[in-house]
Amino acid sequence: MNGCERIRAAVEGRRPERVPVMLHNFLMAADEAGYSQAQYRSSATAMADSHARAVERYGYDGVMLDMDTAVVAGALGVPVAFPEQEPARATSPLLARIEDERTLRPPRVEDYRHVQTCLQAVRLLVERFGGEIYVRGNCDQLAFSLATMVCGAAEFYMDLCSPEKEGWVHELLEYCTQAALQYIRLMAQTGCDMVSNGDSPAGPDLISPAMYERFALPYEKRVVDEAHRLGLPYALHICGDTTRILQAMVRTGTDCLELDYKTDTASAHEALKDRVTLIGNIDPSGVLRWGDVRKVEEQTRALCRAFADTPRFILNAGCAIPQGTPSDNLRALVRVAREFAR
Repeated sequence: MNGCERIRAAVEGRRPERVPVMLHNFLMAADEAGYSQAQYRSSATAMADSHARAVERYGYDGVMLDMDTAVVAGALGVPVAFPEQEPARATSPLLARIEDERTLRPPRVEDYRHVQTCLQAVRLLVERFGGEIYVRGNCDQLAFSLATMVCGAAEFYMDLCSPEKEGWVHELLEYCTQAALQYIRLMAQTGCDMVSNGDSPAGPDLISPAMYERFALPYEKRVVDEAHRLGLPYALHICGDTTRILQAMVRTGTDCLELDYKTDTASAHEALKDRVTLIGNIDPSGVLRWGDVRKVEEQTRALCRAFADTPRFILNAGCAIPQGTPSDNLRALVRVAREFAR
């Protein structure tokens, strides 16, 4: 099997001959290729080159093409800062209050230059790898996450707790879902093998499981359904400890869950085994960035053993791998994966 075939098998519930690896490593990849984050985000060629070099250096199976967490927010008009050496970030809300939602212009994410840069970078990777390496086009943030940037997180969370504002909340979530759907449809035209989104502000570190099911899950499910309508598998990522909402996340219909290291491994195995593919979930900071080779090997072996009884497992960090991560640590992670014949 080549890398693309290996990951496709794991996504579909067929057993690959060994544990596949797909890394969330845009920060590290750009840094090692000699690009600042400003250069990376401004050039599709630099983005694609960063990931292609990383695949050649470490020999893993799948690329996740990502930029930052403010791409669609920027397309909606949210003020965004663009540091030279760090990912872009939303700096202030677009709306003073949620009731101003109806003043927003209809979303057209295709007009935003950073959306087009990501799309072109995915096309370049698809062309370069030619079915040898799996290409996952990440489509930035889902509706709940976008709403926290449009309104401001503190204000939006307060609105969630105000019954008289629930109608406005759902109107904003609908608006943000339309933007997310637009990006998914654009990404589906690139030839990528999978699409994905993040929705981390909807996790139980920040809102209750009941709120997740009321205000996030229905909108996530619509994006998953659209990906499937377009013929593509889908991966959902939520940071933090998602143990309490794993069963709800499965109900989105997603093919894969990219889980943070804070999520309990045994609970994830029980919830996902033979139903949804786990992508993850080595600690990107405490283990990969600041650990030594021995610690990386120990943690990777433990995770691979925990999911040895199911084909639905793709090794990855639990979130973005930081700049400055020792290359020996990443090589150790890939090396251990190759030890685990399936």
